[in-house]
Amino acid sequence: MPNDTLTAVDCVSDWTLAQVMTHIEQADKPIVFKGLCRHWPLVQAGLESAEKALDYLRQFYQGSTVTAYYLAPEEQGRVFYNQQLDGFNYQAGRLDFNQLINRLQQENASSTPAGIYMGSTDIHQFLPGLGEQNSLNLHPINPLTSIWLGNKTKVAAHFDFPLNLACNVVGKRTFTLFPPEQISNLYVGPMEFAPGGQDISMVDVEHPDFERFPKFQQALDASLTAELNPGDVLFIPSMWWHHVRGIDDINVLITHWWRDTPGYLGRPNNALQHSILSLRSLPKAQRQAWKAMFNHYIFDHDDVDDSYIPDNAKGMLTKPLDELNARKLRADLINKLKR
Repeated sequence: MPNDTLTAVDCVSDWTLAQVMTHIEQADKPIVFKGLCRHWPLVQAGLESAEKALDYLRQFYQGSTVTAYYLAPEEQGRVFYNQQLDGFNYQAGRLDFNQLINRLQQENASSTPAGIYMGSTDIHQFLPGLGEQNSLNLHPINPLTSIWLGNKTKVAAHFDFPLNLACNVVGKRTFTLFPPEQISNLYVGPMEFAPGGQDISMVDVEHPDFERFPKFQQALDASLTAELNPGDVLFIPSMWWHHVRGIDDINVLITHWWRDTPGYLGRPNNALQHSILSLRSLPKAQRQAWKAMFNHYIFDHDDVDDSYIPDNAKGMLTKPLDELNARKLRADLINKLKR
């Protein structure tokens, strides 16, 4: 079992959104804001019944198909690879939203239901108007706001670069969260091939095989659990790994993703891939030399005194990197990668 459950010390209620954002800015771990979105119409509909919540969602649908996933009953809702690791254990396709809801209801009426899951779906694009009363106004932040819908499904532990305020609106949901430094204990699968496109842990968090994954016990010892009721909001800091389990027959989540650095800086994943290309296969002594270089210029640059370089000559070493120098650097990289 995870080492610690987010307790009342980490859970707050009756806070204004401004107070929430102030708390987030100071946070170094996940936080549960109890009942923060309980007043939303979708939450209130779900507290009456799951059917009321689904009917409420239907009224915003304008006809665009959504991406849905089907998991055979024997998968027990776990979104994962197939046994050969050359594909996935689900079928995916585009579907009318009303058909998705109908299929979800049909499966939940079965004694051995299949898993039905709609992953991250932009509510403004696919359910226009839903976000007006059922999302957080984070102005001046303009987050990507998405809805997730399914039955008793489980998503393997993964991380996201953006920060996330995840609003549990219908049903109960459990998050098991791991600090970023636990990556070596999570047994991460193939980087370029994963369900949902994001690296995932190969370990079944609920039924771990410690003979195959012995270091996972250390990850569990460092983990936190967030048990969310309807109306609860979970803040997930950037890069924290999280396993997500939908507990009820109908579960709905609304997420708000945003980054706290300018978009012109690009995605750190790109730098990691480039490093795998150019550094990973070097002899160990050379890798250690480049590790010192990265520590100096990247990871520990806050402690480096570069005042001996005039500001007008710092170029890519300008702190923080401005858009003009970022664009110059990007153009230079593109040209070099073409060679």
